[in-house]
Order: sequence, then structure tokens, then C-alpha cells
Amino acid sequence: MAEYVQMEPIIIERGEGCWLVDTEGNKYLDAVGSIWCNVHGYNVKELNEALCQQAEKIAHSTLLGLSNVPATILAKKLVEITPEGLNHVFYTDDGSTAMESALKMAYQFWQLKGKKKKTKFVKLDEAYHGDTIGSVSIGGIDLFHSMFKELMFETYKIPSPYPYRFNGTKEECRDYVLQKLKELLEEKHEEIAAVVLEPLVQAAAGIIVHPEGFLKGVRELCNEYDVLLILDEVATGFGKTGKMFACQWENVTPDIMAISKGLTAGYMPLAATMATDRVYEAFWGGDYGSGKTFFHGHTFTGNQLGCAVALANIKLFEEKGYPESLAPKIEYLYKRLNEELSELKHVGDIRGKGFMVGIELVKDKKTKEGFSWKDNVGRRVSRRIVEKGVFTRPLGPVLVIMPPLAISEDEIDFMVKTYKEAIVEVLGN
Repeated sequence: MAEYVQMEPIIIERGEGCWLVDTEGNKYLDAVGSIWCNVHGYNVKELNEALCQQAEKIAHSTLLGLSNVPATILAKKLVEITPEGLNHVFYTDDGSTAMESALKMAYQFWQLKGKKKKTKFVKLDEAYHGDTIGSVSIGGIDLFHSMFKELMFETYKIPSPYPYRFNGTKEECRDYVLQKLKELLEEKHEEIAAVVLEPLVQAAAGIIVHPEGFLKGVRELCNEYDVLLILDEVATGFGKTGKMFACQWENVTPDIMAISKGLTAGYMPLAATMATDRVYEAFWGGDYGSGKTFFHGHTFTGNQLGCAVALANIKLFEEKGYPESLAPKIEYLYKRLNEELSELKHVGDIRGKGFMVGIELVKDKKTKEGFSWKDNVGRRVSRRIVEKGVFTRPLGPVLVIMPPLAISEDEIDFMVKTYKEAIVEVLGN
């Protein structure tokens, strides 16, 4: 905070397309989609209209004991567009609360099944799933989470499949981590409720892209040892990886899945936790005193404004042919990144899936020696990028690109050129 107050804050007044405009009239191309939630850009006519039209009917009424029109229609739509088998929708407010709900569902599922020992969760190293205490407990980024260790519940942790930092091939990296998970499940499956991970891409960890087949392997191990699989699609969902949901790349259906961010195209706080019939039916039957109720709810659960704009968002996906129609633009993005950045001496790795890109800065390209956090490299380069008219935020020494899906090729050119210039100006060519 002491450092923050020394800088003049940028105060955003409005948005135009993929650009943010501050109170001084300065424009910034948004290279991170307002932290990964903006899909179609800013000030989108169809989304504005959906929001206003709903506000003229009713802005909010509780979903506790009631339902409402947009929440009901959206639930049906979510079942249609998510992986087959996720037939039940539980609304919350944001990614953290969606994951908190997922953890409680998984825990209570096994309690209702009579397997009282199954109370532990397995997480990946460097995991991030939100900032509520439950989601922090299944996180693995010490910088964010170590301060709260006395508040966190016990978990099991396995390595992240991080090919750039693994001494071997991508396939060897995948198999190594899957073997670690197998060994853990073999020994502890009777006390493990669920394995929790972001599918394909660990976003906050530095855009770590998992090797092909890893997710499918995790699903198979969960099946083998009768452990639930919880997928956090908060960042990866809604087209960011080139599929509507990242798990669709490997045809995996989790037992429970959390979605948020792109759900409303960055317009309103809204989230959902999706569950299979198997999970849902454990809570079914008996009278009120049976204890099968999922005692969990939020004031703005199923909020009409959020649900209405989410429906308009999904309609825009359909009209634009997203995410399939994005393939040429995704290909163009990586072409430009490799042309402009791959030869820079401090760019160690350019990795990504779809519009989720990480550029890892290193001291030595040959040895992969990284920068210390004290070098503040990511922030220094990102600050220069912002000064040059592109808004971004780093993840340690990793520069992030995750723009609105609506970004144009000309805007991609400007964005990549700006990243290159800033890296060279701060670190040298």
C-alpha cells in the first residue's frame, strides 16, 4: 500500500470496445479483459439492453424460497452448454463462492453417503481458487495464502504439471504428476473427498498450461479410486481456451464444476456451481429433519440482472459462432507473439491455450534461471506497458495476455508490439 499511494491511480470513466478510457481522456487497450472476465468488450449494445430491460421489470428478489424468470431460463441454458451430465445448477456470486459451494457439496456428499472419513481434498501446487477461507485452503500460492495458514483446513498437495520447469518432455511431466496422484489416491482414497484443479490452464499460477492428456488421466484416477473431481472453470470457461469450457478439450465431465467471470461477459457478479445427478441425488429424499438439505445461500443468489445479462451473453456467443470462429484469431495471436517476442533474450517461455497467454521472463534464456521476486521484473515491465497504452497486470515474472475475445487483429498487433517495446526498454534486447 505504501508503494501504491506513491503512484497516481488510473481512474476509469468509460469503455469503448476493447479499450478503457480514464478521467484524463487516456485510452488503454485492455489486454487482460478486466482480469479475465470481459468477453465482448465494453459498452456492448445487446448486453446494455438486456440489463436495462430487466431493471424495468425487477432488479432482484431472493432465490431463497422463490425462483425468478431469468434464473430459471439461464439454468436450463447452462445445462445445455456445459459438459454432458452437469444437470443441476446452484447459483452464487463469484468464483470464490462458487468454489466454496463446490467444496461443501463434495464434503456433504460423502457424509450423506455414510463415508464419514472422506473429508480431505487434493490440490495442485501453485493452485488458486479464490480468496474465501475454503478456496484459500485449496490454494497453493504461498505469496497469497501462507499468511492465513492457521485458518486453513488440511489438504494434500501434488506437483503442478509445469513443462517449462520440468526436466523432461511434456509427456514425462504429465506422467510424473499422474503417478504422484495415483500413489496418493492408492494410499489415502478412503479419506479423500475430491481432487480440485483448474482444467488445462492454471491461471493465477502464471498461466501454467498442462500437457495434453493430464486432465483425462486425473478423471480416470478419480473414477478408479471413487473420488469426486471438482473443476474450477472460473477463468478458463466461456471461450478463453478456444472451447466453451476447457474440460471439453479432453471430453471430461467433472462431478462438480464452478463457473463465473465470463458468465456475464464481465457485466455483473454472478456464478454457478454445476453438479451431476449422482451428486444431486445424495441430497434428495427424506423430510426436513433428515439433514440432507444443502444449507448454503447468498443474498444475491440468482440475481435477475446478472442472469438476464448472462443470457444475452450466451446469445451473443451463438450469434458470433464463438468459440469455434475464434480459431483464426487465436492462431494469429500466437504467430505475432512468436514473431516479435520469441528471440528476446529475457523471454524464456511463451505458452498458452486459446486467449490465455503467459510470457515468462528469465535472467538467462539457456539455463532458464528466473528472476527473484525482489527484482520486481513483471511489475516493472507491466508498468511500462500501461504507460504505453495497454492495460495489463503480471503474475510475478510472467506477463499475462487474456484480452476480450472481441479483440481485432489490428489491436493484437498493437498489443504485441507494445509488450515487445516495454520488455526491451526495461530489460534490454
